[in-house]
Amino acid sequence: MTSFWLALSAAFKWSFGFYRLFGNVLNWVLFLVAMGFFCYWCYILVVTLGAQKDKDYFSPTEGKNPYYDPKIYKNEG
Repeated sequence: MTSFWLALSAAFKWSFGFYRLFGNVLNWVLFLVAMGFFCYWCYILVVTLGAQKDKDYFSPTEGKNPYYDPKIYKNEG
């Protein structure tokens, strides 16, 4: 019976080591994905929006959805 508990203990020790290794690998994979997103975000900010290009921006909804619409919020007092 003792050998059964020793084998079960060894299996638990192996499984915890596996989960620690899997968590470490998953952590690095998520870190690399996040770094990729960050580098892409920096690329968009610097290359696409750099050199005053944001002054040529056209908003398709500007003026069409105002925060205050007098037709909706009229004074009933």
